[in-house]
Amino acid sequence: MPPPSGPPVKGFGRHLWLGAGLAAFGTGTIGIALPLLPTVPFYLLAAFCFTRSRPEWAERLYDHRRYGPPLREWRDRRAIGRKAKIASLVAMGVGVVATGVALGWPWVLIPLAVMAATGSWIWTRAE
Repeated sequence: MPPPSGPPVKGFGRHLWLGAGLAAFGTGTIGIALPLLPTVPFYLLAAFCFTRSRPEWAERLYDHRRYGPPLREWRDRRAIGRKAKIASLVAMGVGVVATGVALGWPWVLIPLAVMAATGSWIWTRAE
């Protein structure tokens, strides 16, 4: 799905989109330092919100040297690179194991179900 066409949202809605974009961008930036918190999905959300409030900020994200290519691949083709797929599945697996060790049965079933659902969806995306 391409970014929305036409002018950005006007009025108070623009401020809401901007606030949501800044929150997503901040969370994604924290994810750079925290290994189990993803960066690119939050940057995707930030770009989505910025497109509706400050399109020039969305373009800065899409033009970023490191994070721009996966963001553009998702925007243009709904594609996730193989390395990103493997990294996300490994991170989810670590989360399942950590939950199993820390909380045990039956709590481990929750992240296991999330991994089964989201992991299979991620793996079936184009590369």
